[in-house]
Amino acid sequence: MTNQHTERTLIGAAIALFASGIILAVHSRAPHAAVVLRWTAVALLAFFAARRRTLTPWIFVAMIAGAELGFDAPHFAVSLRFLSDIFLRLIKTIVAPLILATLITGIAGHGDLKSVGRMGIKSLIYFEVLTTLALVVGLVAINISKAGVGLTMPAHVSAADVPQVPPPAHWQDFLVHVFPENLAKSVADGQILQVAVFAVIFGIALAGLSEKKRAPVLHLCESLSEVMFNFTNVVMYVAPIGVGAAMSYTVGHMGLGVLVNLGKLLLTIYGALVAFGLLVMLPVAMLFRVPVRRFLAAVAEPATIAFATATSEAALPRAMEAMEALGVPRRIVAFVIPAGYSFNLDGSTLHLAAASMFAAQAAGRHMSIGEQLMMMATLMLTSKGVAGVPRATLVILLATAATFGLPSEPIFVLLGVDALADMARTTVNVVGNCLASVVVAKWEGEFGAEPVSETVIEGMAE
Repeated sequence: MTNQHTERTLIGAAIALFASGIILAVHSRAPHAAVVLRWTAVALLAFFAARRRTLTPWIFVAMIAGAELGFDAPHFAVSLRFLSDIFLRLIKTIVAPLILATLITGIAGHGDLKSVGRMGIKSLIYFEVLTTLALVVGLVAINISKAGVGLTMPAHVSAADVPQVPPPAHWQDFLVHVFPENLAKSVADGQILQVAVFAVIFGIALAGLSEKKRAPVLHLCESLSEVMFNFTNVVMYVAPIGVGAAMSYTVGHMGLGVLVNLGKLLLTIYGALVAFGLLVMLPVAMLFRVPVRRFLAAVAEPATIAFATATSEAALPRAMEAMEALGVPRRIVAFVIPAGYSFNLDGSTLHLAAASMFAAQAAGRHMSIGEQLMMMATLMLTSKGVAGVPRATLVILLATAATFGLPSEPIFVLLGVDALADMARTTVNVVGNCLASVVVAKWEGEFGAEPVSETVIEGMAE
């Protein structure tokens, strides 16, 4: 009780000091004192994290400290981007070998190929239902808020500011893109779905061999998966530094004033994402009897990493580890979460729905319900397979605008808040994929059916 009381006191004092510092800064009274108050609050939070001796509190503290540093010293904060880049590079080295080893082990080690096919069908059904509901929530939210009505277009934004990342234009192109032509190239390009497809086919081929010929390769993959989980544990020690640097760069580069012009749209997107969590994901979790409190505790760390870095890939290794520790068998985790990166982007699809209607509203274009539904169907197809591509949603929006005769200028305006919106939608993407793995495990009746690896248990306890 004493420890809990001390921790509550530390958090309460930190909140009070931080709020006081913000109030002083807003009223332009004693700005230096305001900075001291806010950093004292950060120091108290750091003391609280040190008492907990786990990584999750440190990541939260790093986010707050990074935002404060970005606000107080933007030029210095922007220069810290290299720290977040190093962290992301380390994470990216984990993803491909982890998915490769865990999927091969899960399929070849399990031996029942019918269950793999059944799991794949259930996953796809779940993905399509959830992404459709995400589109509906985004569409309803933007029609209620009408954030694009009355938008004044800035003159300085041009098409040159938009990254040129062409997504697959047709469903045939997407299907071709799913299959790898060269494994090394897929790994180098970060094509997670292609690596997963190779691993599934390789696992099926390995399962068809005799036990004598299968065993050496299977043992190698099992050892590799354990090594990569342990590699994740080592890399996660520097997660607070990488997360803090990413947050400081975002705030220092864009400034807090970015919320002024497009605040209404940003609030609409954040509100819609929260509504999706409460009205869709929570009922789904309750329907499949997911242990909600345990799930939220397990997903807190990967969700925080996703929010700060705005990159789903950065959270993938820890998300897989957390879901296995929660009780999802490794073969289900290794299949569902990577597949979800292309088929279950709940946050991104919701954002696409809201942003496309924002462009129509800004242009003064009234779209009928039929036109809106047709646009949503188009977005559902064109949004597949773009996970891990920064700002790819803007490219999809431009293609959709051209298809439906909408002006591109309102979409260019979204560049101003896309980084902030990306943080929220990426978080929902990660949480949604974690929930999908638990739901499929429950659906298969295998949740908590396998012992958890000691390496995973040790990593999650740190």
